[in-house]
Amino acid sequence: MRQFTLTNTEQTSDDKKKQVLLQKAGEIPMHIAIIMDGNGRWAKSKGSIRIHGHKVGVDSVKDITESCAQLGVKYLTLYAFSTENWGRPSKEIKGLMRLLVSSLRKEARNLNKNNIKLDTIGQMERFPKQCQHELQEAMELTSDNDRLELCLALSYSGRWDITEAVKRIARHVKEGRLDPELINDQMIGDHLSTAEIPDPDLIIRTSGEYRISNFLLWQLAYSELYITKTYWPDFRRDELYEAIQSYQKRDRRFGKIPAQKDEKATSSV
Repeated sequence: MRQFTLTNTEQTSDDKKKQVLLQKAGEIPMHIAIIMDGNGRWAKSKGSIRIHGHKVGVDSVKDITESCAQLGVKYLTLYAFSTENWGRPSKEIKGLMRLLVSSLRKEARNLNKNNIKLDTIGQMERFPKQCQHELQEAMELTSDNDRLELCLALSYSGRWDITEAVKRIARHVKEGRLDPELINDQMIGDHLSTAEIPDPDLIIRTSGEYRISNFLLWQLAYSELYITKTYWPDFRRDELYEAIQSYQKRDRRFGKIPAQKDEKATSSV
């Protein structure tokens, strides 16, 4: 495995041991989704302005992306900016846009060097042209990579995602290309913005809030939830390992009883 250099630091032997133990302990989630919350409160606790919390939060993005790639996670979806976030003060929004552009410029080559694909979901057209341009360049640069897919949810909401899927299906019905009786869960999922990737196995929320906040509402039907009081700027790989350890202890039955799960496992051997 190539040395990951997104944070320009070498992985310690102690961290490598932690990752090996984690991999041996149980299943590593294929898809992790994170609601990155608490940047502003973290900054306030430090006596600083909110944008400082967002800047330090970028370091957490780098560290979590790096550790996910090293562990063998295949998909990492980060809730970076919700549709509701457009209601924040214009000064903060402008600062976030500048931060997004500068971060993409700095990290796109490192993502490509480490075989990581960048993708986005959400209403990209609402972003300034410069942001759209930087995103498009970074996605094109990394489009052939397959080690880890890093998906940024930008100007995204779960309700918007479902609504757009319903509109597309409705157009097929209107055009006579689809019988309404054939519409099912699979078809709706196939029309969502995440149609090309599996639903999240594990969803993490930082800052201690116990809500989903309009994130991947359809996709997380059977995701395991992990809530931590840690603010996002302080959420680093050790906290990620704790979340995965919690996930590994869960009994994922997907609505079935234990006997059915055991029967399925036996039949597949």
